[in-house]
This record gives sequence, structure tokens and C-alpha cells, in this order.
Amino acid sequence: MISENNTFMLAFFFLFCFAAAIQLSYWLWFYLTPYLYKRSETEVGKEPVSVIICARNEADNLRNFLPAVLEQDYPSYEVIVVNDCSEDSSYDILGQLLIKYPHLRISSINKDPKFTHNKKFAQFIGIKAASNDILVFTDADCQPVSNKWLSYMTSNFDNKTDFVLGYGGYFTEKGFLNRYIRLDSMFIAMQYIGMALRGIPYMGVGRNLAYRRSLFFRSKGFGAHNHTISGDDDLFVNSNSSKSNTRVEFRPESHTRSVPSSTTAEFIKQKQRHFTTPKFYKTWHKLLLFLEPFTRMLFYLMFAVVVSELYLWPYAIAVFGLRLIIQIVVLTLAQKRFNEQGLLFFSLFFDIFSPAINGVLYFTSFRNRPGRNTWK
Repeated sequence: MISENNTFMLAFFFLFCFAAAIQLSYWLWFYLTPYLYKRSETEVGKEPVSVIICARNEADNLRNFLPAVLEQDYPSYEVIVVNDCSEDSSYDILGQLLIKYPHLRISSINKDPKFTHNKKFAQFIGIKAASNDILVFTDADCQPVSNKWLSYMTSNFDNKTDFVLGYGGYFTEKGFLNRYIRLDSMFIAMQYIGMALRGIPYMGVGRNLAYRRSLFFRSKGFGAHNHTISGDDDLFVNSNSSKSNTRVEFRPESHTRSVPSSTTAEFIKQKQRHFTTPKFYKTWHKLLLFLEPFTRMLFYLMFAVVVSELYLWPYAIAVFGLRLIIQIVVLTLAQKRFNEQGLLFFSLFFDIFSPAINGVLYFTSFRNRPGRNTWK
């Protein structure tokens, strides 16, 4: 006769195996896909393009990074910088660049104490000012890693394509926080790019994103989510992308790098802002995004319980080891694909603790979220 304790332990063991099966399906079906993806060689983009960058008090970043955008090896493009109520020397920097680069265009929004607005308004001004149908977006603190960035991003557009999702990583710096930010960014890319390749596009990042101007106005722009403080990138993709109209681009020459948060408080604030948008995702997407971290926590918790009680522990260790080996292999391949180095050893800490950290940041984002007109 099975004792009550053994009944509970058997249930825990089955929960552990269930969580492991879900985890393995994510790692092998979604996260491995970016490495396995073999794109057909296409010509470089040739259609006229408008690059849109919104900036508020970004003088140093505009000086350091905007020239790399303006010096792309591309036959016909304009760069629109929306200088949104800047109070630093952004106007002077842009004026100097305007003399050297005739394809730079500047749209200015003057500060009005009676009217406050979020980044979506600045984005809308840039889109409205664009002369071309293909729009490529990046941020003022971002730098393309090569002068082929624009060519690679736009090479994906054909008469069926409305969205191209790119990869935007962060500059490598010293310290624990930088590794965490870079690994977090890479893991998110493994998710949204892997899911897009499997026919489930759910988001993109404004650091490296392209879509059609005609689609923006046809779908009424940010109207459905204009009340949110974030989401000018991921919510627009979530609402309008599909398996048939979305492609991905993550060849090394197409990457962008951004300035990472320099303090933990700054990073927390940024993550909390980002976490205000997932609740507006499609239900199916929210379920997929919840299931992975939930089963990851369940996996580790049930493993600790089963092994501590020495119940079928050789089998539990074998399953744990299988997932660990697959995780190491996939992360190694992902580092190669996204050109991120030095993160593998750190990934074990990230894998165990990031669901709890993100869970805390998610729930505190509702309590501590800034006002609706916060720009960034």
C-alpha cells in the first residue's frame, strides 16, 4: 500500500517532469530556432527608406551615434530626428550635423506647459513627416554595428511584408548589472524572434524595428494604446503583425547596440515601464509568455523537493541534467548568433532567479508606474 507521503512525492515528481517537458519544448521549439534558421539570400534593400529617431535631451548620444545612422551604405534614405522638447544642446548638435548630412531632417516639438505628451506623440510626428513608405526605427542612444544595417533590415521587405523585427543589444561594459542586462536582452530576443519564426510574432523592440507607413495609418496608428506610457513598438507589433506579414532580421551586420542602464535603480525603472505593456497583448501571447517562467520556477522548486526527500532522485537528476545540457547548448549557439559573449556562466543565475525578479518588477510596475504622459 502506498503511503500518504509517497503519494505526495509521486505528485511532486510528476509536476517536476511536466515542468521539465514544457521547458524543453520552449528551448527546442522556440529558443533554438534563431540558430537553425537558414534565410534565403536576397538582394540588399533598394527602396527609399525613412529612418525615425525620437530624442529628448540626448545631445551626447546624438553626437556619438547619429553619424553611424547617417553614414549607411544605402542608395536613398532620409533620417528624421524628432527633437522633442529638448533643453540641452541637442539643437546645436543637430544643426552642426545638418550642414554635413543633407539627408538629415529635423522635426522639433517645442515645450508647452499646457500640453504634455508621451513618446508616441513624438513618434507620430516623425511618421507623419516621413516621405517614404518603409520606416526603420531606432533610438538616439543606439548605434548600428555596421554601415549595412539599413540594407539588411530593408532587404526583407516584399509586397507581403509589413514588419521586420531586428535585434537590438547593449554595449558590453564591466560589471554584474551589464551582464544581466545583456543576457536579459538576448533572452527576450530568443523569445520574440524564435516565436516569430514559428509563426507567432508578438513584439519587436524600438531599438531596431521596421514597418510600413501605410500600415500605420491604415491600422489607425497607436490609437488603441495611446493611453499607455510605453508600447509604441511592441504593442503596435502585437496588434498588427501576423505569420504572413512579418519577417525577422538578425544577421550580425543588422544589429544595433544601445547604452545600457548604469545603475540598478535606472534598470528597474526601465523594466517597470516595459512591464506596463504585456497586459495588452493578445491572450494567446500572454499565456505563452506566462507559461515559460512559471514552469521554470516550478521545475526548480519540484526538483529541490524531490531530491531533498531522495524520491526517485536518480531520475530527477537525469531530467535536470538533460535540461541543463540543452540549455547550455542553446545558449552557446544563441551567443554566437546574436554576437553576445561572456554570458554562459552567468546564465545559470539568470535562469534560476530572473522569473522571480521579473515577477516582482511586473507587479510593482502597477503600483509605481509613472504618469501616462511620461516620455521615457
